[in-house]
Amino acid sequence: MTAPDSTAPQPAPRRNRYDRLEWAGAFGDLGTLIPYVVAYVGVVGLHAGSVLLAFGVAMVACGLYYRTPIPVQPMKAIGAVAALQAVQTAVITPAAVFSAALVTGAVWLALGLSGLATRIARLVPGPVVMGILLGLGLAFMWRGVGMMQGDWWVAAIGAAGTAWLMRNRKVPAMSVLLVFGIALGAIRNPQLLVTLRDAGVGFELPGLALSALDWDQFLIGAVLLALPQIPLTLGNAIVAITSENNRLFPAHPVSAGRIATSTGLMNLFSGVVGGVPMCHGAGGMAGHIAFGARTGGSVVILGGVLLVLAVFFSASIEALFGLLPAAVLGVILFIAGMQLALGSSRLPPARAGRIVMLVTAGLCMWNIALGFVIGVLLYGLDRKGWIRL
Repeated sequence: MTAPDSTAPQPAPRRNRYDRLEWAGAFGDLGTLIPYVVAYVGVVGLHAGSVLLAFGVAMVACGLYYRTPIPVQPMKAIGAVAALQAVQTAVITPAAVFSAALVTGAVWLALGLSGLATRIARLVPGPVVMGILLGLGLAFMWRGVGMMQGDWWVAAIGAAGTAWLMRNRKVPAMSVLLVFGIALGAIRNPQLLVTLRDAGVGFELPGLALSALDWDQFLIGAVLLALPQIPLTLGNAIVAITSENNRLFPAHPVSAGRIATSTGLMNLFSGVVGGVPMCHGAGGMAGHIAFGARTGGSVVILGGVLLVLAVFFSASIEALFGLLPAAVLGVILFIAGMQLALGSSRLPPARAGRIVMLVTAGLCMWNIALGFVIGVLLYGLDRKGWIRL
């Protein structure tokens, strides 16, 4: 028996499922999650348990509420800037990251509850949305290839085995890929197994992060981290995820206002408990779906696993994530990108629409905010007759 086409609209289950395919699909977004969590913990100095607690609670809540595989991901631009600045200077501290989450949460909660997010999203032309999705897919594929470069034979085995099992409903491809990666990591880095054994199990609830905030770090988090991310979030984590969810799951539609509101709530919670800025990236949905997820059960499963790690194994998180080779994460990211690109590969019928879509896609591979702005501008100029595409 083969799995249904994951790029076509899906039938609507009445409730979340928690079967083997949902379990496999739950881990389809690890290629994005793990590298950023490792960077936040290892480079910026955040507490691993606090970071995973915020992700876990947000995932469980979103999976139960939306009932489709709407993901919860780290905000990529903030994560990249925070890690880079933490290495180069002492400007970015954990308090700045908490502040960025709080500012991000306040902005998107206000836009969602006021209805502005929905009104803005309605103004975004269809070719621009399709271009964002295509560009994101291609960018994920390119980044996946980059992660595979140092370990081509591992990537080749992982990719070949995954491709062979992708449409097998009895043996989920993601399960086999994760077992392969963890086993290889244990063979290559046996010291990590010793670290995991010595860490043991211990109950720990992270404390509140508000006491660590001060005015200087709040300004740094707002100006350097939160505000530059807003255009990127609008394109990828509001407009694109709304469009993709409604295309794939027409029986469970969402609005940009609802997505913006949940983005705001989960970031306010994350900032309070010491987590990081989070969003609903379209690439994460593609990753979940590519490996078998069809309901919000996959997101609930991943959130539950992260909560267990956060509360009982916070001392083991870095070592556990270190077991997965970068090449295996690259395979996951490449497949998620391919899923997203294939789902957005339908060209608009009009020539101008095709040009706008392809220009937007090309720019979004490099900078999503720039691609979004240029795409909307090109579409508007063509509609007004000021240029002819």
